[in-house]
Order: sequence, then C-alpha cells, then structure tokens
Amino acid sequence: MQYVTLNNGIEMPLLGFGVYQIPAEDTERAVSDALAAGYRLLDTAAAYGNEEAVGRAIQSSGIAREDLFVTTKLWVQDAPAEENTKRAFETSLHKLRLDYLDLYLMHQPFGDIYGQWRAMEALNREGRTRAIGVANFYPDRLIDLIVNNEITPQVNQIETHPFFQRTDYQALMREHGVQIQSWGGFAEGKNDLFTNPLLAEIGKEYGKSVAQVVLRWLTQRGVIAIPKSVRAERMAENIDAFDFELTDDQMAQIATLDTGSSLFFDHHDPEIVTWLTKRRLDA
Repeated sequence: MQYVTLNNGIEMPLLGFGVYQIPAEDTERAVSDALAAGYRLLDTAAAYGNEEAVGRAIQSSGIAREDLFVTTKLWVQDAPAEENTKRAFETSLHKLRLDYLDLYLMHQPFGDIYGQWRAMEALNREGRTRAIGVANFYPDRLIDLIVNNEITPQVNQIETHPFFQRTDYQALMREHGVQIQSWGGFAEGKNDLFTNPLLAEIGKEYGKSVAQVVLRWLTQRGVIAIPKSVRAERMAENIDAFDFELTDDQMAQIATLDTGSSLFFDHHDPEIVTWLTKRRLDA
C-alpha cells in the first residue's frame, strides 16, 4: 500500500474502502471481506447509517487498532453547534466501538460550520481524532475556513472522477496543505464509465480492468480513493492497482474526458443547499 502524509504528519493510505450506499445489513460482511483483502482505510459517515456494522467488522477482524485508519463524518448540526458536534462525535465513536478516530470530516459545508469546526479542533487537540477535515467544500468555502480558523483541514473529500477531475482545485488545495480525497471515483457508472473505449484500451495494454485504470489514475495523481463494492472479487481487483504506472500520454488522454461539472448535485444550487441543511439524522 502507498501512503500520503497529511499536513500534521499523519500517514494515510492512498487507497481504502468506502461503504456509502451499502445497506447496513450487508456492511459488516462487506467490511470484513475488505479487511481480509488487505484494505486498512475504512470510510463511513453518520449519514450512511452503517457505522455500527463497520464497528462490528473491525472488532471481529482481529486486526490491531493501530494498523487501521478509520474515517467517519459529521452531519449538519443544529445550534449550539459546538455542543452538538461533540455529542455527534461520541455517538459515532460508540457505534464504531472505537476509542479514537483517525480522521473526522465535516460532511457538508452548511449550517454553523465555524462552531462545528471549533469543536472538531478541540477533539483533535484532545487526541480523540488524529486528523480533521471536510467534505464537499468548494474553493471559496475551504479558503474561508482556513483563513478564519487555527487548524487547516487535513483532507477535503470531494467528487472526483474521470468526468469531473478537479485538477485546478487539487493544485489550490496542495498550495494550502490540504489533501484531496475522491468520492464517487467510478462516477457510479455514469456516462458508461466501465465501458469507456479510452479507459478500456488503456486497461487492455496492462491487462487491467477499467476500474483498476481509474484507481491508478487517481492514486497516481495523489488523490486518495475509496472504492466501494459488496463483491469480494471486486475488492481484491480494486486493491491490485499499484503494480503498473500510466504514462504521461495516457494521463493526458484521460484528461480529455473531463466535463468540468458534477454528475450528481451542485452545492451552489439553493434547492440542494436547503435539502441538505434541513436533513436531520435519527439519534
């Protein structure tokens, strides 16, 4: 496994396993299979509703806690945001059956993000989470958070895939010491990703699948990837993406697939902002 070093010196695996949209009843088995396949970075969120299943899989794995890198995410909190953030953190930690987190992310750039961030900074200082970061923050919100707070986010997890590559934004984040992480790395199969002629032709040259080509493209750019699968054979295939290297020409060819736009939702859309901000999680 390859690693990246975050701006606080913590090492984070470049490839991990995500559980978004995996039903809670399937999550424990999926995470157990992923750990058996060699994944050590696990990514979940309070909003996914499967933290407890992830925790059971971790507990039954027999893998030493220090060998795992566990991420979960804070959902938008009502006021008082600082108090509620700490309560939400403890709830997630309890569900995961852990004493600390490796990375705690603010899931959305909405609500009292400053109150939420102050609480996350405090959790980080207390050693309850080794690193803190954000998700779905566009450049304006990220820079505003950096300028007006003490701790610069270690990670920003954003939609990143061949059709929305975020190259310029990655460069901006690098300037400020923020590590980019991809969600939706396979674009959930949209735009016929898995049968894309260019990606398939590149894969054929190396004896690799389109999925492996995409993961190598992401990790070769220094983008942390967290592919999801419920099939053990796919998990094994996805983690086997470090034994080849794309050429500069192939990277340039893949760059031509970029549409520059989200395939899912726009965080600047008032209707999306309203829906995300008003959504509340069950305790």
